[in-house]
This record gives sequence, C-alpha cells and structure tokens, in this order.
Amino acid sequence: MITQKDADFYKENGYLLVKGVFNQQEVEEMRQAVEEIIQRAAEAKSDHNHQWKGDFLPAEELKKLVLKGFHDVHYHDAAFMRAVIHPNMAAVLKRLIGPNVLLHHSKMLVKPPENGAAFPMHQDHPYFPHEKHTMLAASVHLDHADEENGCLRVIPGSHRSGTLKHVGQHYLNHKEYPVKDGTPCVAEAGDVLFFNYLTIHGSEANRSSRTRRNVLFQYRDPSDFPTEKTHFDWGMGLMVTGKNPHFKQVKPEFKIL
Repeated sequence: MITQKDADFYKENGYLLVKGVFNQQEVEEMRQAVEEIIQRAAEAKSDHNHQWKGDFLPAEELKKLVLKGFHDVHYHDAAFMRAVIHPNMAAVLKRLIGPNVLLHHSKMLVKPPENGAAFPMHQDHPYFPHEKHTMLAASVHLDHADEENGCLRVIPGSHRSGTLKHVGQHYLNHKEYPVKDGTPCVAEAGDVLFFNYLTIHGSEANRSSRTRRNVLFQYRDPSDFPTEKTHFDWGMGLMVTGKNPHFKQVKPEFKIL
C-alpha cells in the first residue's frame, strides 16, 4: 500500500494520508453500520452529544454544535472488525509501526450537517500515554472531507516536540494553537489518515450541508506499554499483524464488581 518514502514522510511529519484503503462497497457497509449503531443507541437511551466543552469557542456557539461519538465500534458491528484487520490496513501499519501491531481501541465520530462540532487542537497522548510513543490513530473516512465540512487538520512535525501541557488534560491553548493554523487533510471516502498520538491535530465545525463520518482505530506496538492505567477496555490487545512477544501481558486485568 505504501512505499519507504511514504514511511519516511510519516516519521518526519507525524502523519500520512493513504488513498483508497477501502473500496466503495466496504465504505458503504461501514456507513450503514454507523447509522444502525446510532439508531440502536437512541433506542437504548445512550445517544449522547459528545461535543467538546471548553473556552475555545463562545458558549452560545458551543450549545449549537453536535457530535455523535461511540467507542468500541468493533463490538457493535462486524464491518468494523473486518476494517480493523483489513489486509490494506495491516500493510500500512507494518510500515509505520513494525511487524507486530495490536489494536488499542476503536470509535466513530459523526459531524452532522450545519452544526457538526469542532475539535480544538490537541494530542491524543494525555488520554492513553505509553512508553515508546508508537501509538497512532487511523482515521477512516466514510465521506468526502474538506475544509467546509470540518476535515482534520494537523501540524506537521509537531510529534517531535514530545508531550505538551493541555488545558485540563483535554486540549491545547487555543490562542497558541488555533485550529485554522493546521494543515487541512482533504480526503475522499475510503482514504485513511494515519497520525501519531503526539501529532497536534484538530478540526473546525462542519458548516456544510454534508455529513462527515469517520471511524478511528488506535494501534500500537505490543512492546510499547502504558505508563498509566487509563483508557483500558475489554478486548483491547487484539493482534492485527505479527505476534505479541509478552505472554503474560496480552490483555488488561479486570475485576467484576
């Protein structure tokens, strides 16, 4: 799927957009799965607005913004399990992380038309810090994403600055890191944007008449251990490619209360 030149670009810039990872049929299956998950969540009275809170936008504007977000989508529909371990995904991950890659978690993000919520600039690191920083996100685009409907923006090379202080451990100072300063990553349905969890990224609100649907998979090397017991969930640790060399550290330990 990618060349050594692409892998070098990722290492230098902290992100890489890979075209056509999923075909149209696979995209349509995931779109349908997203709609059905939202419907089932509403029926279960678990359909909450996951838009970000904070001072990065005026309070009155924040009230109008909506974000549909659900974690662990591969538990809810097999279309996402197929996507997590898709041969095209595995081929890219082996280049960017190494021969051994596991899944940390999955989630979906839907920005509805006109008022889809913004993401202030941030790193993913504060949410699930790890020792070696191999963790990356693979953002699967299920719709065309451009500046009008709030495509992802990144600051190239920002991953090389290490960990940064976040406001309430959620996002960076919006005056120092405005979203508009990020490089827009315009993508088509089926494209996947890979970016390191130290890469600064965010997105503006969806002001278009088009929905923007993304599914996000977080991956890491199995030898890159967490430094804090946070963001652990059932099923994390699924091997996507290669092997887990640590027989006694293949999954988190849980207690049923």
